Amino acid sequence: MTEPTQWRQGSYLVTTDAQRLNLDVIHGFLCQSYWARGVPREVVERSVRGSLCFGLFEWERQIGFARVITDGATFAYLADVFVLPGYRKRGLAQWLMECVLAHPDLQGLRRFLLFTRDAHPLYARFGFAALERPEFAMAIHKPDVYDVPAAEVVS
Repeated sequence: MTEPTQWRQGSYLVTTDAQRLNLDVIHGFLCQSYWARGVPREVVERSVRGSLCFGLFEWERQIGFARVITDGATFAYLADVFVLPGYRKRGLAQWLMECVLAHPDLQGLRRFLLFTRDAHPLYARFGFAALERPEFAMAIHKPDVYDVPAAEVVS
């Protein structure tokens, strides 16, 4: 991977500098999201360490995030994209995606994959489309993996 990259737009910054990421903000959002509800903080920490991460900041405050899992040559998977609610409707998600797709380590990939329940219009602007042959795709999906069984009561 290359040195941290950054993009600036007025008071906003997108950076791949992992030292700037605020895990409290990232975990706080993800553990409430529809796709990672209940995710433990240590899982978020591991996912951040193993990914190319993009922090979105207003001055020093983290207000958004995206991460990409990639081999840097042929494949990438986009995950955990968010902008905090108070900062939406300002074009920041679109700008964050522009930065992600401009990153030097993500050029020339054969396949770039993502899953979304409700942000299709955003991603379609960047060329993402439904799988042409979804019957070729397979997955192991464990939607309840973060559910913690209720503790047994000992009397």
